[in-house]
Amino acid sequence: MIVSAVLLVIVAWFAACAETGIARISRFRAEAALRSGRRGAGNLLAVASDPTRYLNVALLVRVACETAAAVLVAVVSDRHFDRTWQVLLVAIGVMVLVSYVAVGVSPRTIGRQHPLNTATAASYVLLPLARVMGPIPGLLILLGNVLTPGKGFKRGPFASEAELRALVDLAESESLIEDDERRMVHSVFELGDTIVREVMVPRTELIMIERFKTVRQAMTLALRSGFSRIPVTGESEDDVVGFVYLKDLARRVHINRDAENDPVSSLIRPAAFVPDTKNAGDLLREMQQDRNHVAVVVDEYGGTAGIVTIEDILEEIVGEITDEYDRETPPVEELGEGRYRVTARLDIGDLGELYDVLLDDDDVETVGGLLAKSLGRVPIPGASTVVPLPEDASGERETTALRLTAETQEGRRNRIGTVLVEPVRPADAP
Repeated sequence: MIVSAVLLVIVAWFAACAETGIARISRFRAEAALRSGRRGAGNLLAVASDPTRYLNVALLVRVACETAAAVLVAVVSDRHFDRTWQVLLVAIGVMVLVSYVAVGVSPRTIGRQHPLNTATAASYVLLPLARVMGPIPGLLILLGNVLTPGKGFKRGPFASEAELRALVDLAESESLIEDDERRMVHSVFELGDTIVREVMVPRTELIMIERFKTVRQAMTLALRSGFSRIPVTGESEDDVVGFVYLKDLARRVHINRDAENDPVSSLIRPAAFVPDTKNAGDLLREMQQDRNHVAVVVDEYGGTAGIVTIEDILEEIVGEITDEYDRETPPVEELGEGRYRVTARLDIGDLGELYDVLLDDDDVETVGGLLAKSLGRVPIPGASTVVPLPEDASGERETTALRLTAETQEGRRNRIGTVLVEPVRPADAP
């Protein structure tokens, strides 16, 4: 009985994992996976086309397994304890702990972190299981609606954001909204799965000033760099003690011309510190509430990983925000014949969209990181490597790999700034 209870909890774990994964996959994302030739994308698209049905099946499996496991634990407890209160205490304690940790926290965390892989794996089981169960989930929903005061939901109350995403895709396909508007709505949902590390400006690209520098030096740095807020460091670059604002520098000098020789430390504003794993959506709400526009991002070792601004987070929703003073190179420059010049910080997912493939790597997030990983060393200008693309199930895609070539250097540390991306076809492969 104990072995059976453990097996039931494992099945409930997979069912909870499937619920979370399916809830975060839209039909649009499933179609993108199918176009890229992802394995199992056909099953995934079938599930994403009717997510509510398969969510109901996964929920029924999870509840049935948890209930059966609780009964088995109660029976085993009854055989080992003489008093009723002991049986109840052990059975309830064990199942509360198991349900909360093993079925509540763990699988939902994995489902949120890897929704595409989770939903794809679940589709192999849920498709035949839904056919076997037939109308059982629907009949149970009807029974629940009978017991519910007022008018219930025909397909159950378990609709998720996946259903709303599907409605947005449908509205775009029927020309009710523009494609840019659809992408913006999807970006709002995806912001809930984005962590600060993915949107921050890394420390290696920051303009900083030491606290012992003068007001005049700080103003000169601000005017030359074009930044109105500059991190102030103490003993090292990991020791960010606050920020100095250009408006504070200008006010001090305007009031007293002799203040140019004052130390920057006299104008420091306190900095807010956030972990690099913090949810970007939660941080946006906190920054709005605290009226704070910039925060220092720290890594797991307590060192400075970078800084993040409200603008960085908003750009995840509306796209790049530039003004007349921005002279940054475009993130993607089309060169013709399938060739692109991209910034090294471009997300590998955005690179995959250029070639209509799904690029996903657990180790790196940017094109520069993908180049360095493939080379096995820090890239220098002229370094080139070939990165294979996922297999195409349809066999219609001509491009089988991408050739990445490091180009320009930039910044104080001479990091690679741009990367030339070229398609590699079977005839061109070495």
